[in-house]
Amino acid sequence: MNPSPVVLIVGTVDTKSDEIAFLRAQVERQGARAIVMDVGVLGRGGLTPEIANTEVAAAAGVTLQQIIDSGDENSSMTLMAQGAAALATRLHARGRFDGLLALGGTMGTDLALDVANALPLGCPKVILSTIAYSHLLPPERIAPDLMMRLWAGGLYGLNRVCRSALAQAAGAAVGACRATNVDTEVDGDTEGDARPVVGMTSLGSSALAYMKRLKPALEARGYELAVFHTTGMGGRAFEDLAAKRLFCAVMDFSLQELVNHLGGSCVTSGPDRLRGAGRAGVPQIVAPGATDMFDYATWAPRPSGYDGRADHAHNRLIASVLMTPAQRRAAAREIGARLGEAAGPTCLLLPTGGIEAWDRPGEPLHDPEGLTALVDELRVSVRPPVRLVEIAAHINDAAFCDAALAVFDDWVAQGLVPRGMPSSEAAR
Repeated sequence: MNPSPVVLIVGTVDTKSDEIAFLRAQVERQGARAIVMDVGVLGRGGLTPEIANTEVAAAAGVTLQQIIDSGDENSSMTLMAQGAAALATRLHARGRFDGLLALGGTMGTDLALDVANALPLGCPKVILSTIAYSHLLPPERIAPDLMMRLWAGGLYGLNRVCRSALAQAAGAAVGACRATNVDTEVDGDTEGDARPVVGMTSLGSSALAYMKRLKPALEARGYELAVFHTTGMGGRAFEDLAAKRLFCAVMDFSLQELVNHLGGSCVTSGPDRLRGAGRAGVPQIVAPGATDMFDYATWAPRPSGYDGRADHAHNRLIASVLMTPAQRRAAAREIGARLGEAAGPTCLLLPTGGIEAWDRPGEPLHDPEGLTALVDELRVSVRPPVRLVEIAAHINDAAFCDAALAVFDDWVAQGLVPRGMPSSEAAR
């Protein structure tokens, strides 16, 4: 527990002095300390920030006067965003603050998103915005662990509605900062902090269910398992942590975000899916789980070009439409190419009996022709040193889990993956 955290408040002091002053007072009222970073360019405002806008401009490699002289508000705030992100990253790395609290309208939110994305996963990030959860916010610009609250009544000046929003945002930031270093405690004993972590991806627990068998098996071996939901943000968090080598190994068995990105779906984790672990040299066991369907919002029209293809509405938020055999071949080629870039041990498990629950016989996305296209293309696209292991089973069958554990255990025996830690030692 961090009893007295430091919160970095980012906002335009020139236009929102009263709001930032109130926000700083609320942070301090809750026993924390606030550092204000001024990202405004129009004037000085009514309070003195700890980090002046001149410092922010300098971090972007320009002077504040150069930004002012540009005469364009979009380019001005873009430069200030670059400086704010660079400065916040440096300050956090030096331990100067524990979490971020930013506020703004469209301008301030645009800048705050860059700052939030620049900070590492796990650093508390709260944005108070007049456009919270708006369709104006591209999914790829939202940090996967971002907390956002609507700044109701906050466009201009303080009022009772605005004060409530500011106070709650301050409470969220301070509370998150205090809880940052708290590990899971059971009866006063901290558990799990010393075990190596295996990162895994899945699409819920119904479409893909292997984690139900693999979790107890890995825990019995002395590992902690972290499973990420591959619906966009989950994949981004997974890739970020894999790239930072938080995981001793990954079991990346759900690649739907990759095929979504290739097809232009909004359910994407960006262009670097299936690259984080490979570039970092983290041992990775991969499977083409759920690469047979293209996701779209259930409440939106079906994407063009999929006429006549079977679909499945998972709930009122997300639906999937069956990809064509040609699309599945293209996805297989991209999977092979990305695995070929890996710097560490890499194995592709290829379950030839199916790759998600809805492709079994009798299910809505059953497509033998498409599965054959995927399997055939992966056989030629995955090349040494990447190891290809075919399994005559469905991805949700016990045989798939047995194959994954066989590869994992072999890598442990070779010293490619660190040995797990018995629970008695991990709890010390």
